Amino acid sequence: MTKIIDSEITLFGINASPGICIGNAYLIDHEGVDVVAKYFISKKDLGSEIKRFKVAVKKTKDELDKLIKDTPDELRQHTHILQTHVMMLKDKMMYDKVMETCKKELVNAEWAVKKVLSRIQAMFQSMPDSYLKARASDIVHVSDSVIRNLVGSKKIEVSKITKRVILVARDLSPAETSQINLEKIKGLVTDRGGKTSHTSIIAHSLGIPAVPAVGNATDIIKNDDFIIVDGTAGVVIVHPCEETLLRYAERREKYKDYKNKITGESRFKAKTTDGVDIQIMCNIELPDEVESVFANGGEGIGLYRTEFQYLSSSTFPDEDDLFDKYKHVVETLSPKPVIIRTLDINGDKAIANSKDNKENNPALGLRAIRYCLGRPEVFKTQLRAILRAAASGNVGILFPMISTYGEIVEAKQLLCEAADSLEKDGKVFNRNLDIGIMIEVPSAVILADIMADEVDFFSIGTNDLIQFALAIDRDNRDVAHLYNPLNPAVIRMIKQVADVAKGKGIKIHICGEMAADPIYIPILLGLGLDELSMNPQSVPAVKSMIRSISMSDAVLFVQTIINQKTSADIKKNLMDTYGGIVADKLYKD
Repeated sequence: MTKIIDSEITLFGINASPGICIGNAYLIDHEGVDVVAKYFISKKDLGSEIKRFKVAVKKTKDELDKLIKDTPDELRQHTHILQTHVMMLKDKMMYDKVMETCKKELVNAEWAVKKVLSRIQAMFQSMPDSYLKARASDIVHVSDSVIRNLVGSKKIEVSKITKRVILVARDLSPAETSQINLEKIKGLVTDRGGKTSHTSIIAHSLGIPAVPAVGNATDIIKNDDFIIVDGTAGVVIVHPCEETLLRYAERREKYKDYKNKITGESRFKAKTTDGVDIQIMCNIELPDEVESVFANGGEGIGLYRTEFQYLSSSTFPDEDDLFDKYKHVVETLSPKPVIIRTLDINGDKAIANSKDNKENNPALGLRAIRYCLGRPEVFKTQLRAILRAAASGNVGILFPMISTYGEIVEAKQLLCEAADSLEKDGKVFNRNLDIGIMIEVPSAVILADIMADEVDFFSIGTNDLIQFALAIDRDNRDVAHLYNPLNPAVIRMIKQVADVAKGKGIKIHICGEMAADPIYIPILLGLGLDELSMNPQSVPAVKSMIRSISMSDAVLFVQTIINQKTSADIKKNLMDTYGGIVADKLYKD
């Protein structure tokens, strides 16, 4: 959306990395990548075309290897992102398929890369997990890098920018973002991207404001235009008037003071003003992200997504491969807890050499626990690896997308069989680990009282729960505005699950994006959540919010909103009661 008042233009995107920066725009153009020509080659030229592709892949890999080697200390914790791009280059799903396409269709390598990577991108975009869906952008970045080297277009070298500027681009890859010199680059604005893209995650960890998904920024903003980027609100202002400039300059200074304060205090516990400790955990995808857990004051891992080892392989990973990764995370964090979520992918689509059995609606199809129960040999391999890793520290296991009581019973039975087989094999393992289920399907909310008898904890996945309960696809722009954590139905569902957990004496966690936003914290505490889990970069702000409020007040506040009829009513109550705290912290008027 765009709003124009006099000469001042306001653009709206996503609030991916908080803070404010003010300065001149520096436009980056990705030359020669968006449009790829298709042409046919003769059989006698096939060998040279394949060689040209291999040379481009090697050049891309060498570029990434150099970036990894030269990564500054402040970004060292994110080198795994670039390493996954290197892995994609080596993967048979990409490498062999491109050469196969060249041979079968006798087409140029650029076209083959675009065709093959588009299919893989579509596979990721169809995944139900919003975080995994965002990984589709990584496929695009790898594809673009190879194509750029094939066509010989100019490489963007962000590290060589000499002016103090705000980057504006259609998109930025993690490789480009990792070159950012904090003395030169103030912030980022992109047409594409999202809150959970790797580029946004890097920007967040660098502490620079970022507003992706603006849509038309590169059409409206010109080189050297004076702009304001508000990464907390997801707003970009072009040609600001003097009054706007003064207002945002004041906000910028307030936010800097706030950021310095919460960063310094992130190592302290999250204790409410009336003395209640709340455990703050982190969501991770890869073992190397453990460093960011420590850096941001996380107290353990509340959600370890385990899909990447499957998605980055052309075959199912074996038990030892899985075990090595899990053990590394568990040992590194010990004695802090690590909750490992079992495989949540929609079936064989995620495995490169399997048949492409396309589902019309993968979010409601053969995924997560349904898939694992249908493929017990795949499931038990992962369960054995988790049980073995549990011998090295404090491990819990989390079953995703549970919708029926029988699924819990069956999953626990397979876990027991995996433990028995390890004992028979003489392996070191620990079968006494906490078992939890994801509450992300409305039927699980309704059946929570009987499901609680079978588990040690609930973990509420608000991302999916909100979508399923309200029948909203967040990626559908026609209905995405209806996605609202403050919908009365959502608040009541969380309360119902929390009340059951308390009554049954089991723990209640939340690992969805709702936990990462400070404004929702009073509601979550008032509903009775024991533990909040979020991306590591959100931990300092959430801890700061918890230390600013009273648990008893939060409980009373929830009692006042639980019977509200609309999201707007709840939001008004929330802002009237707690908006001042957020305004003081985040510089808002």
